[in-house]
Amino acid sequence: MTGAPTVGRIAGCLGLLVLGLLTGLAGWLVVDLWFPGGLLLALLALLGLFLGGRLALGTGLGVGGGAVGWFLAYVMLGVPRPEGDFLLSSSGIGMYAYLLGGTVLAVMCATISLPADRPVSAARSVK
Repeated sequence: MTGAPTVGRIAGCLGLLVLGLLTGLAGWLVVDLWFPGGLLLALLALLGLFLGGRLALGTGLGVGGGAVGWFLAYVMLGVPRPEGDFLLSSSGIGMYAYLLGGTVLAVMCATISLPADRPVSAARSVK
């Protein structure tokens, strides 16, 4: 499923971007509420998003759409508003663990070799 971008693949990337944004918003809030369990829950949600995007689109671009949305959620929640307040604080170790863990999961899912990615050898194709 490689080649030129199709309308379906572009729509899939945009859908994954929105799912990444929603997963990121929920994840950043859960990590702050319940530190050890919330971090694990948020990382599992990211793993499902990234691996699902990789399998759905068949390339690493499926991971990219979700990762961009997830990072946009971090930027939106972490930037202070003109009034001086912001939603995410940088005081907890959970935020850094979620940022690093999500980045590691995105790279792992983007570079993983799936069985469908491997070429079929001539010896295996003949029965």
